[in-house]
Amino acid sequence: MIADIEGVRAALARNAAVVLPNPVPLTHVVTATTPAAVNAAKGRPADQAVAVWAHSPDVLTEIISATTLAPAAVALAHRLLGDEHVTLLVPTSPGVPAWLAPATRDAWTLLFGARWAPVRPVLDSFPLLYVSSANRTGHPPVASTADALAMFPPGTPVLDLADSRPAEPVRRATTTLRLHPDGGLDLHRRGAQDHPHRDTTAYLEHLRSRYPES
Repeated sequence: MIADIEGVRAALARNAAVVLPNPVPLTHVVTATTPAAVNAAKGRPADQAVAVWAHSPDVLTEIISATTLAPAAVALAHRLLGDEHVTLLVPTSPGVPAWLAPATRDAWTLLFGARWAPVRPVLDSFPLLYVSSANRTGHPPVASTADALAMFPPGTPVLDLADSRPAEPVRRATTTLRLHPDGGLDLHRRGAQDHPHRDTTAYLEHLRSRYPES
């Protein structure tokens, strides 16, 4: 169902999953205050890994304190999440906090960092959110309100913003990068951010030239 900001906030407050848009060229995401709600909306097992939406500076500070990143790598993590809006795998120490465990597998924690201005009124009310691409299992992520309404079960709130409607370039899910303790980067999964580049090597070289100080 189509929802406004207040409707989406109300749904999150009762632990329901909601679908939110992202800026071009990213697809929508599904988010909730619990991992189980995200996975239920996607039609997959309740214990499947999700990402933590690292939109809150305080929450991100807590996450960084649980990582094994060197100082320069920490600075790069902030830039990749905040400026590039990638999904980021970061190395974490054993025994991460319980709230971080749903996003952690084999000592790597998955973070999503986009903080698009039109959805900030939602995000600011919920510092800790779990998030995944907005799709049912076996289907591509949705790129419009109409697609979301068609794919997700009736009653799933979908935030409708005029600026979220399809536009060129074609929307894709976020690129996922793996950030190593020393600041080294690997491309884990291709997506919107690396798509304009010739290949993986060219994209990683682009990031190194963009953030040489990190």
